[in-house]
Amino acid sequence: MGGKAHGREGVCERWVHDPYFQFFTGEEFFQHAFPHERSDLSHWRKRLGDKLELLLAESLRVAHEAGALRSQDLKRVTVDTTVQPKAITFPTDAKLLHAAIKGLNRLARRHGVRLRQSYSRVAKAAAMMAGRYAHAKQFGRHQRQLRILRSRLGRIIRDIRRKIEGQPALEEAFALPLGRASQIRSQQQRQRGWKLYSFHAPEVECIGKGKASAPYEFGVKASIVTNNRRASGGLFVLHASSLPENPYDGHTLRNVIDRTETITGCPIVRAYVDKGYRGHDAQNPRRVFISGQKRGVFGIIKRELRRRSAIEPIIGHMKTEGHLGRCHLKGRAGDAANVILSAVGHNFRRILAWLRELLCLFLVQLWRVLAGPAPLNSPS
Repeated sequence: MGGKAHGREGVCERWVHDPYFQFFTGEEFFQHAFPHERSDLSHWRKRLGDKLELLLAESLRVAHEAGALRSQDLKRVTVDTTVQPKAITFPTDAKLLHAAIKGLNRLARRHGVRLRQSYSRVAKAAAMMAGRYAHAKQFGRHQRQLRILRSRLGRIIRDIRRKIEGQPALEEAFALPLGRASQIRSQQQRQRGWKLYSFHAPEVECIGKGKASAPYEFGVKASIVTNNRRASGGLFVLHASSLPENPYDGHTLRNVIDRTETITGCPIVRAYVDKGYRGHDAQNPRRVFISGQKRGVFGIIKRELRRRSAIEPIIGHMKTEGHLGRCHLKGRAGDAANVILSAVGHNFRRILAWLRELLCLFLVQLWRVLAGPAPLNSPS
């Protein structure tokens, strides 16, 4: 499904118009109306809570039953963090101001609040010219367009507050959007502290991982745990979770190790991490080895520490082949669900690859038996 189809409204709308979608969900005849309340999807997602981890544990159980993963592979793990980007555009000042103006106009029309002026065409032209002036490095003219957008947004905010004053239902409906719009209008490009990077997704955070190709990424930090030694079926994701509010990596290691042991049911003997985990809070520091560490690193530990970087291509596969590369689900609950479901999808892809390999080996052996030379008939 595309980007819009991941939202509740998009899924419901596509289900009504797509016969393949209806057949996939078990319908025998084409339906012309959605059979449930649209809010049922959100209620169902909220009821899931932390139960998605059971699905991850089930994928590991299936891998163990298929022979692709052994119990001893779960005792040595590699832990790393990455950024799960949100499905938002790059947050420039002009885009945020224009999005706030459009969002407030849309909300006013929905609740029947008649504005003195919408400024839709003026805001669209100003946002377009701001992008052009910034590209041409004409920053004085660029700032002039931003002032136009800020002043128009302020007029809309004040107009809405005047119109809804003394109406508790409307004041409650507009409280959160007006707060977001005021934050977007007042924030500056290089200010310190909390900033809003999306009008419709306030949970988005700006995370810098030091990469030359992407100095800043907008989404949520995610923690990934894989087995260090390659199992028969490859590297499996043993634990995956979102880390909102961008915590320091070392302060998350204790909880990540505990949750991994709960899911797998196997104690972790050694964990291998990168230098971002220095000063970690693990319960047993002697079983955690950091990249570049010299003391206590010898023999098999040295070889396993060199395999720490094998988790990087696993994260890359989860982003390109799964949905970790762009989260379309709403809110922090959607971020957490998307991380776990991406890990489950990766595990099932490894299981299918393992089963395909077993099938190929079986067919090769069967072909060798059937294509072998026929025995000579004994003389009678």
